[in-house]
Amino acid sequence: MDLTDGHLLRDLPAPGPDEVLDTLLARGGIRVERIVSFGQSSPDGFWYDQNEDEFVVLLAGSAVLRFEDGDRTVDLIPGAWIDIPAHCRHRVEATAADQATVWLTVFWLAAVKAT
Repeated sequence: MDLTDGHLLRDLPAPGPDEVLDTLLARGGIRVERIVSFGQSSPDGFWYDQNEDEFVVLLAGSAVLRFEDGDRTVDLIPGAWIDIPAHCRHRVEATAADQATVWLTVFWLAAVKAT
């Protein structure tokens, strides 16, 4: 049996111009990623519109997500989580500039709804 382990808050990348995304696991239609941000946000006018459902937990730092529907914002601090359905248009408004913001995200294909 091959075991893989790690620590989500160790070996963080150095601050840079881009977020750093590491896929920790991809199996059976599920993908788990660690994202590290250092003040990054979505470009003006950009919205994520994904085919996958996404569960997000903020582990360190802080972030603000904006959702197009209702122009709603959600402030995330360590321990906060949010479940984002597929095609729920959203963007990253801000992440902490003075420290690493560490996200744990889990993606899976959205269930097809019967019509």
